[in-house]
Amino acid sequence: LLTLVGCVAVAGDEVVLVVIKDYKFMPQEVSIKPGQTIRWENHEKRQYHSVWFQALGDEEPADYLFPDDSYERRFDAAGSFPYRCGPHPEMTGNITVAE
Repeated sequence: LLTLVGCVAVAGDEVVLVVIKDYKFMPQEVSIKPGQTIRWENHEKRQYHSVWFQALGDEEPADYLFPDDSYERRFDAAGSFPYRCGPHPEMTGNITVAE
């Protein structure tokens, strides 16, 4: 069973896509189940970004996502996981993990 949710395709344990474009994470809010993975893809033409879980105590990423780059992270524990773009703090998103 495949369900389309905005820009996100969710199918069991499949990877959920968040697109980075126009200085936004789309969708900005994503809900997944434990064990699922999020993939962020930079669809900008020229701009670099990052995915930084600062509130979790993560170090600011040293490697940026340039156009056509992607980054994946698996979420095994339930909770709310806010993140932002390091160079562009106005860009924010949140991952909610729940059964």
